[in-house]
Amino acid sequence: MSTETTTAGWSRESCLQADERDPLAAFRDEFVLPPGVIYLDGNSLGVLPVGARERADAVITREWGTDLIRSWNTNRWFEMPVRLGEKIGRLIGGGDGACAVTDTTSVNIFKALSAAVRIQAAADPARRVIVAERDNFPTDLYVIQGLVSSLHGYDIRLIDDRDGLAAALTDDVAVTLLSHVNYRTGARWDMPAVTAQIHAAGSLVVWDLCHSVGAVPLDVDGSGADFAVGCTYKYLNGGPGSPAFIWSAARHLAGMTGPLTGWWGHRDPFAMAVEFAPAPDARRLLVGTQPIISMATMEVGLDIALRVDAAALREKSIALSTLFIDLVAQRLGDHPLTLVTPADPDARGSHVSYRHPEGYAVMQALIDRGVIGDYREPEVLRFGLTPLYLRHVDVWDAVEHLRRVLDDELWRDPQYARRGAVT
Repeated sequence: MSTETTTAGWSRESCLQADERDPLAAFRDEFVLPPGVIYLDGNSLGVLPVGARERADAVITREWGTDLIRSWNTNRWFEMPVRLGEKIGRLIGGGDGACAVTDTTSVNIFKALSAAVRIQAAADPARRVIVAERDNFPTDLYVIQGLVSSLHGYDIRLIDDRDGLAAALTDDVAVTLLSHVNYRTGARWDMPAVTAQIHAAGSLVVWDLCHSVGAVPLDVDGSGADFAVGCTYKYLNGGPGSPAFIWSAARHLAGMTGPLTGWWGHRDPFAMAVEFAPAPDARRLLVGTQPIISMATMEVGLDIALRVDAAALREKSIALSTLFIDLVAQRLGDHPLTLVTPADPDARGSHVSYRHPEGYAVMQALIDRGVIGDYREPEVLRFGLTPLYLRHVDVWDAVEHLRRVLDDELWRDPQYARRGAVT
């Protein structure tokens, strides 16, 4: 691609120069990046850390293959969910709260909401409404629906925009569930301010951090959050289906109970007692036996994230997303692309999304050219800008590929209209 073309002071050459000055550039070498691919889907599935293969081989060949069941003690398998949870706690600003790596995001949302509802029922039984965004990730809404269906007299109240939160927070609200960064648009809530607003209305808050952890600086304890959940396979590069996490503020932990009280959450699981007695620490957030292999490989990406300067990460994230938005505006203004991500950097996460009437076909044509993003209904092309391994020149080249797909109408090829099971 040409190094001569310039756009508002940027050229491909100036992008390369920016990459040479990048303080995070060395982290790119810690990931396996397929040649000829510009990967803009780290907001959905992160790439493979270099050390994950070696760690997987060690846990499968030696710890499982040779040490067998002894590994629960000798290789500290039993401690892994809480030990990794402590690392996540540092990453999200968990402070004195408790965090465990366990289960899926959906299960952890159910656990956090259930705990919050029980806390509120003890304090004020009249609070029987759960507030959420209509544009939350669907699993969040499905979990609320399932929980409400199992409770007597509870209801869901959905808000359609951010201005609707204040009106929704009436004196019957028990808990509010919000996605810190919206999965479709990339819009980001001001966590400290919104948490204070929710608490002032008497509601507890559960934050879904799936699209912010590992990409956006977080301080859940300093923000006053009650509970937080999130996944590890996006910006934390934990691998497909790697375990999620759940965090509880210290003030709620001692009284936290829920409908999922499995043996790993017991005070003394190997006493094999008939009655459940919750562990006093983060182990009470657990339910059943943990997926050790997935946890072991996930830790590799987590350890990389813990070495990154959060301010530098955020600065690069903003630089990449701003570059992407500016280049699209300047070079693709004749096409029906509508930016649905906030233009204000402080109001967005680390992915950029556009609506296009033929969004699915456009994305498939881009993927066929080696630019991997993803598609979300309705008509939304998502581009994840992962600062640890993405470069300014990758953004430049990706926009140039998008220009070719649109200018030459490559997306009209019938093969790009055929939908797979996963979009």
